[in-house]
Amino acid sequence: MAGKTSLTTKRFGTRYGRTVKQKVAKVELAAKATYKCPYCAAQKVKKKMAGIWECGKCGKIFTGKAYSADKSAKSAF
Repeated sequence: MAGKTSLTTKRFGTRYGRTVKQKVAKVELAAKATYKCPYCAAQKVKKKMAGIWECGKCGKIFTGKAYSADKSAKSAF
């Protein structure tokens, strides 16, 4: 019986194993999610580059973690 495979990891096919693919899917979903802006509180923050995040409403660019915009790790440009 096959387990559920996320759409982002189907490109790997039968390679690498289930656990590794689940971890990759979790990281990719976190990176592609929208986050709450620490400046204007809008739910419009998207990843620009690794560790660089931008708010779609107020236009602020700030740093965070590589795959999630964490408020505790912010530093204004």
